[in-house]
Amino acid sequence: MSFGFLGIQMGFALQNANASRILQIFGADVHELSWFWIIAPLMGLIVQPIVGHYSDKTWGKFGRRKPYFLIGAILASIGLVLMPQADMFIAFLPALWVGAGMLMIMDASFNIAMEPFRALVGDNLRTDQRTAGFSIQTALIGFGAVIGSWLPYALANWFGVSNQTEAGAVPANLIWSFIIGALILIISILVTVITTKEYSPEEMHAFDQEHPEHDGLEVSEDEKSSLLDILDDFKQMPVTMRQLSWVQFFSWFGLFGMWVFATPAIAQHIYHLPPTDSSSSTYQDAGDWVGILFGIYNLVSAFYAFALPYIAKKIGRKRTHAISLIIGGIGLLSVYVMPDENWLIVSMIGVGIAWASILAMPYAILAGSISPKKMGVYMGIFNFFIVIPQIINALIGGPLVKYAYGDQAIFALVISGVSFLIAAALVSKVKDVDDVIQK
Repeated sequence: MSFGFLGIQMGFALQNANASRILQIFGADVHELSWFWIIAPLMGLIVQPIVGHYSDKTWGKFGRRKPYFLIGAILASIGLVLMPQADMFIAFLPALWVGAGMLMIMDASFNIAMEPFRALVGDNLRTDQRTAGFSIQTALIGFGAVIGSWLPYALANWFGVSNQTEAGAVPANLIWSFIIGALILIISILVTVITTKEYSPEEMHAFDQEHPEHDGLEVSEDEKSSLLDILDDFKQMPVTMRQLSWVQFFSWFGLFGMWVFATPAIAQHIYHLPPTDSSSSTYQDAGDWVGILFGIYNLVSAFYAFALPYIAKKIGRKRTHAISLIIGGIGLLSVYVMPDENWLIVSMIGVGIAWASILAMPYAILAGSISPKKMGVYMGIFNFFIVIPQIINALIGGPLVKYAYGDQAIFALVISGVSFLIAAALVSKVKDVDDVIQK
């Protein structure tokens, strides 16, 4: 059911680890990176609620959710292939703007694909299965991200594909990594499309009648179909979602800062390069090492995801999530004091623990408070609290790096660590509906 997420996250990991490097190669300054990255959360803000709304209403011979993540995968693959090769369009447009355009296509397409996958797990699993279901999804996300993050390093160091480049050109190992990622994305999505059953509207209705305890808005038999109903759904969102929104805000504010500024931060702070260096062989080595580090935190998250259901059963989902965020916050803060690039592996272990929990625990807590009739749209609305903090970080992150941090991107990672710790403190305010029901 979640196998397609392997390919989605492989493509997403290639983007997260390498988009800043590619944009710098095409001419972006360090303090401008977050402005280009604003495309990603904006696409999520626009696309996910719309896709969630319409996937709730869709039913045909191809299913309810599957048509959406198949279309998303095809479009994302096109963006993956073309982004690192944006310089081929230089006769028509600057490579930097073409690259930013491909980043927009990728992000819109990843969002089209991801939201229905979240809803699919909520649709198909009972309350007592959801923690395990979202944890398995997190494990597949982790393994896909490991492959995507490590691929440029593997091609350069194990298969002899060059990571050297001239000014304005993306190295061959990155270009081939994105092409391979596009192929695996399509194949993995097809595995889910071909092998996964979806419940019919009649079956979902019968299930909803048996489980009336959801605290979300219930809809009448003559279900409304206007896209403007998303606004009503937002106003009447479950109490649990409102409480989780603040946890999500600070979690994703921190993640966005890490994704955008990790490469320049580590290149400057660990490899001692100036902020303007984006083409030297040392910078490319730093970029490849960031890919390894991102792969490590995703690998840790994949294995930690298998332990999450057992930990949550012992100490509760809220406490599990809070402790995981604290460990991740300490991991990000530790980057500042690590003596060399190898010690950063320890930092990423902490980040991986937090990442696994961020991908599983909020969704497991949320799903119990939502009617199956509204699973898609509320999963899409929940994405607001993922993308809004990223948009805010995108707007202020670059100016902070330039004017407050003196172009030292390492302080963006420090702020990310602090954000994780704030999120951990806010978990205590969340009402877990399933826990109340079980009592």
